[in-house]
Amino acid sequence: MAAATPGTSVSLRTSSAANPRLTFPSVFCICSVPKTPLRYPRNIHPHVKFSRISPLSASAMSSGVKEVLPPALDSSSEPPAIFDGTTKLYISYTCPYAQRVWITRNYKGLQDKIKLIPIDLQNRPAWYKEKVYPPNKVPSLEHNNEVKGESLDLIKYLEGNFEGPSLLPDDPAKREFAEELLSYTNSFNQAVVSSFKADSINEAGAAFDYLENALGKFGDGPFVLGTFSLANIAYAPFIERYQPFLLDVKKYNITEGRPKLAAWIQEINKIEAYEVTKRDPKELAEAFKRRFSSRL
Repeated sequence: MAAATPGTSVSLRTSSAANPRLTFPSVFCICSVPKTPLRYPRNIHPHVKFSRISPLSASAMSSGVKEVLPPALDSSSEPPAIFDGTTKLYISYTCPYAQRVWITRNYKGLQDKIKLIPIDLQNRPAWYKEKVYPPNKVPSLEHNNEVKGESLDLIKYLEGNFEGPSLLPDDPAKREFAEELLSYTNSFNQAVVSSFKADSINEAGAAFDYLENALGKFGDGPFVLGTFSLANIAYAPFIERYQPFLLDVKKYNITEGRPKLAAWIQEINKIEAYEVTKRDPKELAEAFKRRFSSRL
C-alpha cells in the first residue's frame, strides 16, 4: 500500500503506531465477501511450471484439488492463532495491493504453505491492528514470527524466500528494467486516477502508452520482460479495474491503438494463478463509480 514508504516492512515486535490516514491508493480496497466461494480450477495453465514444489503441493494441484476460500473476517470474528508456526497471508478479496501477493503465492504453488486470512476492510476486526499488523492495512504476511507489509516488498519477499517457479528474469538488463517497472507503479496509478475527475484522458493515456512501450522493449512478448513475472503481477490487478471502469464511464478503451497491451490482457487472463483472484468486471466498475461519484 502506498501509504507507507516503499521498501518499508513492519514487524510485530515494533511499537504500535497510530492508524495512518490512508492516501489515495486506499480507494481501490473496496471490500466485500464473494457471493460464492472462489475455487481453483482443475487445470493449471501451461505457463505455470511448478518446479521445486514439494511432492504434496505438486500432487494436490495435478489431481485437481480446489482451494475453497474462507469468508472475510470482520469485527465480530475471533482472531486466528498468531505466531503458531503457520505462515499466513492477510488479504482483502477486493484489494488490488493484496491481490498482487495472492497471485504471487498462487503462481509459486504455495497454496499449501501460506494460509489465506481474508479481512473485511470496511468492518475490520480490532485484533488485526492490535495483534497482527499495527498499520491496519492489507496485505501483510506472518512468517518466521514476524509480520511484514507493503505489497511490492511482499511479492519480492515471496520470490526470495519461498520455493516455486522464478518470477524474476535471469538477464541483468531485464532485471534492471523490472525494478524500473515496479518503481513506476505508484506514478502509473496516480496518473490514471487523476483522469477520473478530469475532462481529458491524456494523463491516463500517457501511462498506458508507457506500458505499451514497456511491452515492446525486448521484443519477446506477450508479457513484460518476455515471461510472466513480478512486473506483470504488479500491474495486473489495476488494469483489471481500470479497463472496465474507463470504458463504462469515460468511454475510453485502454487497448485501442495499443495492440501489445491488448495481447497482454488476453494472455494474462489465461494464467490460472491470476484468474482465480479476479472479480466480476461489472462489480469492479460499479464499485469505482460509488467511490468516485464526487469526481465524475
